[in-house]
Amino acid sequence: MKHIDARNRACPAPVVMTKEAIEAESPEKIKVLVDNEAASQNVSRFFRSRGYDAGVETVDEGFAVTGTIGSEICRPEPEAEPGAGGEKKIMVMITTDRMGYGDQTLGRKLMVNFVNTLNEMQPDLWRLVLVNNGVKLAVEDSEVLGAIQKLEKEGVGVLVCGTCLDHYGLLGEKQAGETTNMLDIITAMQLSDQVINI
Repeated sequence: MKHIDARNRACPAPVVMTKEAIEAESPEKIKVLVDNEAASQNVSRFFRSRGYDAGVETVDEGFAVTGTIGSEICRPEPEAEPGAGGEKKIMVMITTDRMGYGDQTLGRKLMVNFVNTLNEMQPDLWRLVLVNNGVKLAVEDSEVLGAIQKLEKEGVGVLVCGTCLDHYGLLGEKQAGETTNMLDIITAMQLSDQVINI
């Protein structure tokens, strides 16, 4: 079994270390030690994307994520080429729970209106990425949680930064989107025709 100690390593290092080990050695079984729940979710999801069964156990040092090659190797389906089908692939990255500077109450109202109107970008809206304070939009009691869940149901990929959720103590309150890491966010940016930052 391949062992990787990714404790005390910032996102996306645990996933990158796991990726490098799989690409270099193709081990049948890998155990990755991480020190936070967001990293354990990210490594588990990465294992599954590469055809590994993933298991997580709590250990004294944090979490041990074990990947065991499944009976069939499944690779992630390739992303559609940008512009395939005529639509663009637009990624919207939201970094805060309010829009603009100045009055905070107005900023929150504007963000609620913005997120509730994002559906109008269909079919071009491809990814919605929530980082920093923006992760608060995908948790319980968020005024726009329903709108984000609706976008997900309609096929928009919603990526929610795991490091950010962990920082704000909101990992257990996330109600929409996939807990993600910076490697996934960078990959989404590369695949997008256009990135809009809010």
